[in-house]
Amino acid sequence: MPETQALWTAAEIARATGGVAHGDFAATGVGYNSRELAPGDLFVALAGARDGHEFAAGAFASGAAGALTQRPVEGGPYVIVPDTLRALEALGVAARERAPQVRRGAVTGSVGKTSVTQAIKAGVDLAGPAHASIKSYNNHIGVPLSLARMPQGVARAVFEIGMNAPGEIAPLSKQVRPHAACVTTVGPVHIEAFADGEAGVAREKASIFEGLAEGGLAVVNGDSVWTGLLCDVARRNGARTATFGAGAGHDARLISFDPDENGAFVTAEIHGRTVEYRLSQSGYHWGPNSLCVILMLEALDVPLDTALRALSGFQPLAGRGETRRVGVPGGEFTLIDESYNANPLSMTAGFRSLGAKTPGPGGRRVLVLSDMLELGDQSRALHEGLAEAIVAADVAQVHAAGSQMRYLYDALPPERRGEWRETAADLAAVADRLAGPGDIVMVKGSNGSRAALVAKALAQLDQAEGAI
Repeated sequence: MPETQALWTAAEIARATGGVAHGDFAATGVGYNSRELAPGDLFVALAGARDGHEFAAGAFASGAAGALTQRPVEGGPYVIVPDTLRALEALGVAARERAPQVRRGAVTGSVGKTSVTQAIKAGVDLAGPAHASIKSYNNHIGVPLSLARMPQGVARAVFEIGMNAPGEIAPLSKQVRPHAACVTTVGPVHIEAFADGEAGVAREKASIFEGLAEGGLAVVNGDSVWTGLLCDVARRNGARTATFGAGAGHDARLISFDPDENGAFVTAEIHGRTVEYRLSQSGYHWGPNSLCVILMLEALDVPLDTALRALSGFQPLAGRGETRRVGVPGGEFTLIDESYNANPLSMTAGFRSLGAKTPGPGGRRVLVLSDMLELGDQSRALHEGLAEAIVAADVAQVHAAGSQMRYLYDALPPERRGEWRETAADLAAVADRLAGPGDIVMVKGSNGSRAALVAKALAQLDQAEGAI
């Protein structure tokens, strides 16, 4: 087994952060959660609900090579700095600067950030040595951590950048300094943090272009009502622009999207050239998403045929469209797990996707929904407003959990109302009432409202492993 190459030495960490090394070590990774550290990692003692220094001994016991701290700790060597979060940011910037050959991409948007980031990762991985954010590491800790983990010898990298409040995206983009950055779409997400609602969200998303490297490319959803604002901000920051969507004149234009049992078949025009390709995703939002991925990979010097190959093999992520068949008395139902997150845009896209699917014999289209969060004083209207799209998708029954979903539940025609419970846990407890043979069941809700509990309970109705 070849020896794992060091990512950072104690001396390099001290030099990058302005810290003082106490002992020598070589780290092969970087982490801040002592429960998730791999042997050889650098443990970063961050302040949170608990002081990270309290976990240093446990980190060393788990095999940490060294620690980044603000005071001496027991159990192993460490580098002391005035502020560990600022030091982590400096380490990330140092990782970027010591690898000038890396073509970097950055992804934000109200919907689809993680899936688009991981689809781009699939493309850069096929094209050569690459690096990417994992999970949803997209905030003030996740972005510098992802940068600091970047090996020196890769050719390409892609980073996810998110926000919960104004002023968060631009500083993170400036740390990454991407050569290409995209906004997947803009919608009413986190709007309670913005006095002017969705317009504020659009401006915050556009600020990703403030961090673009000189001559960088801004990839923008051309079908959004905010396209003009996004492109204006990009151009003010010296960026070139490229648009994707179904409208005429886009650099990447969706001609048709035909879902089937195994994904979808797409016809598109890329810079005027007609291309056809398959996706393993069947949700309609993957039409424009795939075009965004193609433009981003092109900007990162990945050939089109490699991009299409990556898209054809890219599977839905856990909680983001993962599909399985669940055996129940009398047959089986299809479970579509969209429980990771939800907002009005992704909800309606999911309903449309469900509406295109054909249930099995005697089956129905069924939705299991939990509250959408962070919608402020628009929450009731946005929940009630989902009813029209549900009826249009010919969904036979809706089960719901939460006080906000009660507004939707009451707005539905009586014959479409299934179970309603105060919490997702309460709804999970009656999972056996929610689906039957032949049904196609989609579970969707904000992560904080715990829709995943219901998805798990439905999956556990079948003891056999059966992801498809």
